[in-house]
Amino acid sequence: MASPGVFSVQYDRPVYRCVVWLGQCLWRFWNVHVLGFFGKQEEEQIPPGKNVFHKEKIRALGETLKNKLLAIEERAQAAHRLGLLAFTGGPMAGRFAAEYMKEVALLLQDAQVAPRARILLLQSVACWCYLNPITQKRAKFLKLLPILTAMLDPDPEPDPEPAAGRSASSGGGLLVKFWACYTLSVMTCNNVSYVEELRELRPLKQHLQALARENWEGWPENFAEVLYFLIGFHRH
Repeated sequence: MASPGVFSVQYDRPVYRCVVWLGQCLWRFWNVHVLGFFGKQEEEQIPPGKNVFHKEKIRALGETLKNKLLAIEERAQAAHRLGLLAFTGGPMAGRFAAEYMKEVALLLQDAQVAPRARILLLQSVACWCYLNPITQKRAKFLKLLPILTAMLDPDPEPDPEPAAGRSASSGGGLLVKFWACYTLSVMTCNNVSYVEELRELRPLKQHLQALARENWEGWPENFAEVLYFLIGFHRH
């Protein structure tokens, strides 16, 4: 479990060892937290070869996601399940899901979306982009990087509650930032172009340093710290 301290990762380890470590960390976190965060659903556990069924289910979920007459929470749940299908179905399922991810990007920019729904949307993006260069390229086209990094900006107004002892469970806004750090780590761990783009965002360095000092209790790693290292801010 990560401690609240900043930058405990050994940055001088060989790059290949870091990639292996991060992959194992993300996979463990994936199984325990992402797939189990809102409960596993049997209908999402489809054999990888059954892409035709993935396609039909993704289409149905995509139509729910696009339906602006439905509650945002319901649309976010559809996005979450769509992301899981994109992940379990492999590259083809990721392509099927791509046409609906614009709706996810739009919802993530909506300030009225509640933290719980926002977390579902972030998990959808993480599922969709996990170790998939094709979907990562599409995510870049949808401007998801600036959308996610904007979530890491300091809150515009101070928290009326004392900051001391604050943890991720004490506020939905901070938990959203934690999930944004995790999602960006997933998107960045195997994508050099993402690393280069994020490294140019100078305020991001300070934002990640601040988030790394927060209480990450309950998470296997401090993903603000992980992302800081992946981007290479420790070298500059």
